[in-house]
Amino acid sequence: MIVKFGKKYLEELFVIGKCSNKHHRYQPHIVKKFALRVSTLQNAPCIEALFPLKSLNYEVLTGDKKGVSSIRIDNKYRLEFIVSEEGTEPTITICTLKEIIQII
Repeated sequence: MIVKFGKKYLEELFVIGKCSNKHHRYQPHIVKKFALRVSTLQNAPCIEALFPLKSLNYEVLTGDKKGVSSIRIDNKYRLEFIVSEEGTEPTITICTLKEIIQII
């Protein structure tokens, strides 16, 4: 899959390992798991390849977040993203990362 970062802080966390914005500072183990989850998304040939990976807890959200998917970073955080497909042959799945959300 092609992964695009919807927000600058997400790209900074993945590339640099930390974020310049103090509002989006996370513990090192969360940043490491976030990078692992992004790599998993990049290496997946299609969105369906994520379904059997139970540790991801892949889900399509409903309600006011209709059209947004999420996977778990850990028990406290999830990564929200939007999936879109382009072209007819071959299909390119583009995943735009939206936000890291704390689960309450």
